[in-house]
Amino acid sequence: MPRTVVITGASAGVGRAVAREFAHEGANVGLIARDPERLEDAADEVRALGGNAIALPCDVADAAAVERAAVETERAFGPIDVWVNSAMVTVLAPVEDTTAEEFRRVTEVTYLGVVHGTQSALKRMRYQKWGTIIQVGSALAYRSIPLQAAYCAAKHAIVGFTDSLRSELIHQGANVAVTMVHLPAVNTPQFDWARNKMPGRAQPVPPVFQPEVAAEAIHFASLHPRREVWVGGSTYQAILGQQVMAGYLDRMLAGTWDGQQTQERAEVRADNLFEPVKGPYAAHGRFDDQASDFSPALWATEHRRTTGAAVGLALAAAGAGLAAVMMRRR
Repeated sequence: MPRTVVITGASAGVGRAVAREFAHEGANVGLIARDPERLEDAADEVRALGGNAIALPCDVADAAAVERAAVETERAFGPIDVWVNSAMVTVLAPVEDTTAEEFRRVTEVTYLGVVHGTQSALKRMRYQKWGTIIQVGSALAYRSIPLQAAYCAAKHAIVGFTDSLRSELIHQGANVAVTMVHLPAVNTPQFDWARNKMPGRAQPVPPVFQPEVAAEAIHFASLHPRREVWVGGSTYQAILGQQVMAGYLDRMLAGTWDGQQTQERAEVRADNLFEPVKGPYAAHGRFDDQASDFSPALWATEHRRTTGAAVGLALAAAGAGLAAVMMRRR
């Protein structure tokens, strides 16, 4: 039986790549995003790749609309097996130049959108006694950077929300898996349509990965639920570095103020904060020449038995070598 999957933010960026990934397995995919035309394009793409799809135009900030989308997905395909919360918006600006309305909107979509999706998924998965919820997180959920306070705060909030949820599910004995997949910088259209109040065009902070790497990690998590999946060495560095040298990172990451902008002057254009931006956007942004399509860190996560065995053998060999040296010294 094909799995039924709901993906928010499915019309472009990481969500679009995730839809393609599940299409390859022949899944039934409910696609949630705001732009009806781009969402239909995504649905056509899923069908062409071997899956089934239903386009569900709605704003994840609207809890009732998300619930209606869940109902429509069940009506079309039956019980929901996997729910992926991927929708997000951001603002590139210093805190003092970000309005209350902008902070509120980023929070409503990026954080509360996850809450709304999770509640709709839980309502079904607890009743049917199975299911997997995947929260698309970020290295910025643990280590914030300048100019994206609203987005970073929303991602931090998702971690807090999800940790509480896990404890509740354990207490209740619920057979529902919850995984957070934390991403590095990804080459998506967000750098062309996010609200930007800075003088230069927005760009990701290297290293940059293609959205297919993120999609692979999310698909992997749907089959092998873990507490968290970290994608990319830079994500490991950010999360672990925050544990031991947060003050140093405060100073070091101040340099990303300029690193989040190109030398090109920012153009006057529409942004997607309150309304979707029209255009032929899909999974990729404009940084294909800088983005990697492979993550050694993700490979190690996917093959951790092999990796663990290799590390064990290396340590054993090192230990044997040290023992031999000590014996010779005697």
